[in-house]
Amino acid sequence: MKSTVATTALAVSLACTGIAAAQDKNVKIGVMTDMAGLYSDISGINSVLAVTMAVEDSGLREKGWKIDIISGDHQNKPDVATSLARQWADVENVDLYADVVTSSTALAVMPVAVDKNRVHLNSGAASSALSGKSCNPNTIHWTYDTYALANRTGKGVTKAGGDSWFFLTADYAFGAALEADTMAVVKANGGKVLGAIKHPLNTADFSSFLLQAQSSKAKIVGLANAGGDTTNAVKQAAEFGIVQGGQKLASLLLFINDVHSLGLKVANGLQMTETFYWDLNDDTRAFSKRFSARSKNNAMPSMVQAGDYSATTHYLKALVALGGNPHDGAKVIAKMKEMPTEDPIFGKGSVRADGRKIHPAYLFEVKKPEESKGPWDYYKLVSTIPADEAFRPLAESECPLVKK
Repeated sequence: MKSTVATTALAVSLACTGIAAAQDKNVKIGVMTDMAGLYSDISGINSVLAVTMAVEDSGLREKGWKIDIISGDHQNKPDVATSLARQWADVENVDLYADVVTSSTALAVMPVAVDKNRVHLNSGAASSALSGKSCNPNTIHWTYDTYALANRTGKGVTKAGGDSWFFLTADYAFGAALEADTMAVVKANGGKVLGAIKHPLNTADFSSFLLQAQSSKAKIVGLANAGGDTTNAVKQAAEFGIVQGGQKLASLLLFINDVHSLGLKVANGLQMTETFYWDLNDDTRAFSKRFSARSKNNAMPSMVQAGDYSATTHYLKALVALGGNPHDGAKVIAKMKEMPTEDPIFGKGSVRADGRKIHPAYLFEVKKPEESKGPWDYYKLVSTIPADEAFRPLAESECPLVKK
């Protein structure tokens, strides 16, 4: 009899524990980003705003949920990112690592997310390894990746006659991945790679690198970098007369903030692949105008910041579907993969088994000054890449989570 009572009590206790977990409406989001470095314009404080807007738009606080947001600067350093991720898990009880711009920091945070069983929704990093050989059950690579950039920009430029390339590559995980993915696309489409040179992150003077690019006689100088490195390289290439000398620049990752910094006189004619542009449709315009009214310098959202909004929106929908916050990162990610995605940023989409978020991508060209109607009216659409073609096919994935 005592055994039966004890068993019943235990069952009731476990059931109550499960109900309590299901009804837990406490959430803590940590936006890990670059607050003052070369990626602070495309992420930074405006990424915190994007996450904040997603929480506000969810309406969950009005329904009794307690959702806190904290932020931290990883300084684009993997060791700082790792330390911050552990501290946030152990001391701050953060459930979600958001943004995590820079591939090297993202790859450093990924094993911490598994070890601490947290959710890692990456909008800022580009390396395709995040949903490839380095994939894990706690991470979703949300916005874009090096495969998508290389597949569209690299392929388009090569097929248009740019069949010899020289690469200027940022010397860290992102640059290496973008260079490798683009080289593969160039060669697959009949092009040749005449050389490549790596430059340190946050380089101020590109003169020695540009001289080597000039002497290579390659038709295309491929910039496998981002943020301030890209804008510095483009500005100095103009000073060196790279384009006037018959070579062309291919910026493999260019953000609208970079174009804003460069100005249309310098940037016009550059082509780039992005998955978001504020002026794409009524939904993107409505979101972006609300964002710009509150953002630092009244900037329109970058692709990264828009992705932060989208990822946080889907995360919160998954918690609602689960009946509360289980504080179990892998369980939440599994639910997010199970549910279709829909938001004003990317429209309808999905998350694959390898943790790759799927949506269309777009090839844009920067407008000439006389074509622009005003501030931030910088792009004209060249072509649309359907969602099922924009990213690496699942059959080619190196992710160990994919069953083959």
